[in-house]
Amino acid sequence: MDPTHPTPEPRWIIHLPTTLTRRVEATALRDSLGHVTDIDFGETTLSEEDRQFVRTRIWCDARLPGNARCPRPADHDGACGGELPQILAT
Repeated sequence: MDPTHPTPEPRWIIHLPTTLTRRVEATALRDSLGHVTDIDFGETTLSEEDRQFVRTRIWCDARLPGNARCPRPADHDGACGGELPQILAT
């Protein structure tokens, strides 16, 4: 072990099963817990209960100016950032 480069603390992933059935519900969860800086919502994926090995990314999460992240859907059209389409904002 090199004393000039200490081993970093391990990072842990919490798998939090939910009963969400729509992207808008996942967005509401993200928005309500957005103040918790230790949660990386950009890496959030969805999977069917019986097919958990098939995961679908929810948000684009591209880096934006000011250390922000794109909150739009992973498959969005157009430029990152800006306002969410009304169907996703509600």
